[in-house]
Amino acid sequence: MMPSVQNDNICNDIARQESILAAVSRTFALTIPQLPDELRSVVSNAYLLCRIADTIEDDTGLTASQKAGFAERLVKVVEGQDDASRFASDLGPQLSSTTSRGERDLVANIEAVIRITHGLRAAQRRTIERCITIMTSGMVEFQHIASPDGLTDISHLDRYCYHVAGVVGEMLTELFCDYSKEIDAQRDRLLQFSVSFGQGLQMTNILKDMWDDRNRGTCWLPRDVFLANGLELGSLQAGRRDPAFAKGVRELVAIASHHLANALAFTLIIPARETGIRRHCLWSLGMAVLTLRRIHATPHFTTGDDMKISRRSVKAIIVVTSLLARSNLALKLLFAALTRGLPQPRANIRSGG
Repeated sequence: MMPSVQNDNICNDIARQESILAAVSRTFALTIPQLPDELRSVVSNAYLLCRIADTIEDDTGLTASQKAGFAERLVKVVEGQDDASRFASDLGPQLSSTTSRGERDLVANIEAVIRITHGLRAAQRRTIERCITIMTSGMVEFQHIASPDGLTDISHLDRYCYHVAGVVGEMLTELFCDYSKEIDAQRDRLLQFSVSFGQGLQMTNILKDMWDDRNRGTCWLPRDVFLANGLELGSLQAGRRDPAFAKGVRELVAIASHHLANALAFTLIIPARETGIRRHCLWSLGMAVLTLRRIHATPHFTTGDDMKISRRSVKAIIVVTSLLARSNLALKLLFAALTRGLPQPRANIRSGG
């Protein structure tokens, strides 16, 4: 194949990838384009592969056994040991109506996504392969125990969050370090906070989506936090104004806030001149903080849509954090202002990180 034709094909795949990203995630369609050119395509690619794993996990029409099978095949596709087209043709028809059109389109176009994956440098590929392997193994493990009764305890929640989000924090750290020698010099410090960064974002989503998950027969909340307040998760009903439930939710908000503080610490380690990477982190962090504030203020909400922040709030986060992106002091003061009034976790239930 002539080089010009190869370049055209690569450009077409990247354009397709960007189009799919916009269809499956409003948040990451905003934050990923802030990254430097050398990182933008690889992080988009990694996110879409993670999103396919997430699609398999969340689809209500697949049995636990089918989810395990497709998760294992996804790893092989990423590693180049299975055919992407065959994977798409096998998975696509099995997806239920609960899977969005954008996610269906992502699965259908996995060939284009994988061509980009396989064109990355060896170090980048290894980093993505590790993430997908750990993520899918955890998803398989937790799908076999998923129930409306929730997870056993905080440590069980930590383990779940690591597999579905903490490992993504590790992956991004490795990709950032691969991109910049200056960032690589801070690898150990970044890795210290990377898992916690992912967990803060994931816990915010778990709290926001708790009732939507419950409608699918699943609960990712830890039983011990609610049992300590005299409440069994299996008896939860949306909209019931139970003080014990509200107290448990606020304790989890406190833990999530602790992780988001670590997310800020992670972001401030990134050199100030890397404003694109900082914006990528800060926008996600800011939106998570505003969502936590809504959950804390209204613990008896009944749907995830109730907790979505407004477009005006998203715009405000984007403008303010972009203006302050180079100033560690200003960002610390902004975070303190936004988290003022949120509870602090008790020492005996403080999550890892």
